[in-house]
Amino acid sequence: MSAAYATFGLAPAMRAGDVLADGGYRVHRDFVDFVVDGRPLLFRLSDLDAVSPLASDVPPAIFTAQVRALLLEAEPPLPDGRFVIYGCPECEDLGCGAVTAVIERDGEDYVWRDFAWQTEGRADLERNGYHGIGPFRFRGPEYRAALGALTDGSAAPRRRVLLIGARVAVLARLAAALRTIGVGADITQDARQVPAEELRGYDAVAFGRAVDEADRAAVLRAFDEAGVEVAAVAGLAPIVPLLVAQIEHALDRSPLPQRRLTGLTAADGAAEIEVTSPCRVRVTAHRLDRFHRTRSQDVFDGTLEPGRHRVDLDPRAVRGEAYVVARTSGGVLTAPVGRGGRG
Repeated sequence: MSAAYATFGLAPAMRAGDVLADGGYRVHRDFVDFVVDGRPLLFRLSDLDAVSPLASDVPPAIFTAQVRALLLEAEPPLPDGRFVIYGCPECEDLGCGAVTAVIERDGEDYVWRDFAWQTEGRADLERNGYHGIGPFRFRGPEYRAALGALTDGSAAPRRRVLLIGARVAVLARLAAALRTIGVGADITQDARQVPAEELRGYDAVAFGRAVDEADRAAVLRAFDEAGVEVAAVAGLAPIVPLLVAQIEHALDRSPLPQRRLTGLTAADGAAEIEVTSPCRVRVTAHRLDRFHRTRSQDVFDGTLEPGRHRVDLDPRAVRGEAYVVARTSGGVLTAPVGRGGRG
C-alpha cells in the first residue's frame, strides 16, 4: 500500500464546556488528541465538535480497551475494519455522527485510510468520505510507543477547581454551573486551612475580586508547599458565564502551538480575534448594568479563516463595565472591553 510516512503523536486536548443563556449547557471533556505531522488531526476536520475515544472521564478499563483497539490488539468496533476516530462529546451514539477510518497493519507500519463521516452501521465513502484527508502511514515503533505510554497509568482525572471569594452566593452559582458541565468545584474562604492531600486534588484555584493580593499569594504558597502546580484565575467580574469561561481557559492543557483560538482583545468598539485554522467562533458580550445585574448578548457567530479578524461590537452590548468571551469547540478566551484589554 502506497502512502507517504507521517509522524504520529498524542497531545492533551479539551472540548470546552459552556453555560448557555437559555439554561442549557455543553459538557466539558478532556481527551487525548491525535497529532499527525505536528498538527492535531481534529483541525483538519473544519469545525467539528467532537472528541477522540481517548477521553479522560471514561473508566480505566474502557480507556485501555480503546488503546488496545487502536493498536489492533482487539477487533474493530465497526464493519469493514473501521474505528471511531472522533465521536459525539455528549454521548457515544453513532447516530449523532462520528469520524471513522480503516486502521490496518502493513508490515511494521500502521495505516489510517478512508476517513468518513458515519451515522449508521456502514460508511458511505462516496457520499460522506473525507477525500482530502489521508491515507496516513505511521512507523510502527513510533505509533506503538505513543499509544503504549497511555497505558502506563490511568487516564487523567476529571477536573476540580477550588473557589475562593467573599460573595458566597456568586460562588455557589459558579460551583453549580461548573458541576453541570462536568468540572468539580468546591468553595472555601481560606485554602491555607485545607490539608495538603486535598489541595493536590485541584487543577485550578479561582479568586473573586474581593480577595486581595496578599491573600492570593498565601493561598498559592499553600499549593506550592503541597507540591502541586495549580492554575490561578483572577475573576474578572461576578458574572457566572464569564467566570466559567476563565476557568475553562485555565484548565486547557493543550500545547499552545496546537490551539485554534490564540488571541482576543477588545477595545474601541471592536474585538480582535486570532485563529490558526478554519473554525466557528462565537463571541458573547457580558456586562454589569448600573444595578449590577448581568446582561449578556451574542455579538458574533461565524466561521473564521486563519489569521486576525475584527468583529464590531454592538455599543449597547458593551456599555459600562463589559467583557467579551470568544469560543471555539475546543477553546475559550476572555478579555475586558477597554483600551488594550487582552485575553
